[in-house]
Order: sequence, then structure tokens, then C-alpha cells
Amino acid sequence: MAKNDKDNSPKGGNGDGPKGAQSGPQAQLNVLAQYVKDLSFESPGAPQTLQGPGENPQLKIGVNVNAGPRGEDIYETVVHLEAHAKSDAGVIYNIELDYGGLFRIKNVPEKMMQPVLFVDCPTLLFPFLRRVIADIVRDGGFPPLMLDPIDFGGLYAQNLSKGGGVDMGQPN
Repeated sequence: MAKNDKDNSPKGGNGDGPKGAQSGPQAQLNVLAQYVKDLSFESPGAPQTLQGPGENPQLKIGVNVNAGPRGEDIYETVVHLEAHAKSDAGVIYNIELDYGGLFRIKNVPEKMMQPVLFVDCPTLLFPFLRRVIADIVRDGGFPPLMLDPIDFGGLYAQNLSKGGGVDMGQPN
């Protein structure tokens, strides 16, 4: 049997990567921690509201993202979510959650830092925020609130188009 000297690795035989590829440090995004920063659940009509939502139940949800530096290559992103459920009989429940994450971000160009902090980081946090919301509503005696995925890229673009920009200060 003849030995095959051909290198089938994606980089080719010399290990330098594809021709024309830029050499340099790779961008890094690491989740260092994630946490509930603030949580409030109110059900002022309980136990009556636990028997049924009443006439014309409505749910209003609001989302906001704040981000800022916390040290060298360390950033915090906080997703603030509010959910207000009410009916003709009054408030069913109110939830406010600040869910944060600490991220190490290296080798990301300055012009890309805002999209990383306001789109990529909240997208990574969202599944965990969603679980916290579902659990707290269920623990409050109601069916779990299963949030639909949030398009953080769309929200970011919408904020930029309004001319409001984004807040790179200290998260709450």
C-alpha cells in the first residue's frame, strides 16, 4: 500500500490558512457570568386573578438593553424586560427583570463593539432570561409566560434609525 502524502486538512499543507486570509488575533466573546440583577413580580389581584384572567386579558411587553465597560476587555450587558398583564378586572401581574451578563470581548474592532454588546450579548442571554420569566410567572400561580424570540438586531437598527443611538454608559 502506498503512503498518501496529500494533506486533506482545511488549512492546506502549510498550516497558514487560506491564501489571502488576514493574519491577526481572532475576535473573542466569552461569557464570564450571567445573573439576575433585579427582579420584581407583583400579582395584586391574587387570589381572585388565579381563578381566571377575566374579560379582555392583555399582555404588554417592553425590552431595553444597556451595556458598558467594567474593566479591561470586560463588559456588562443588561437586558431589562417588563411584562404587564391586565384585564377589565384590573392587573393580573407585573414583572420587571434586569438580567445581566459579564463578557470578555477581545480583538473586536471599535466600530463593531456596539453591535456585539447590543445584539450578540443579549441574544446569548435571552434563553436564560426567558426561563426566569417563565418560572416566576408559573411560581406566581399562572401558566408560564413563554416569550417569543426577540430580534435584538432589529431593535438595535430601530434605535439607530430613530437617531437616539445606544447607551454605552453604566448599565443599571
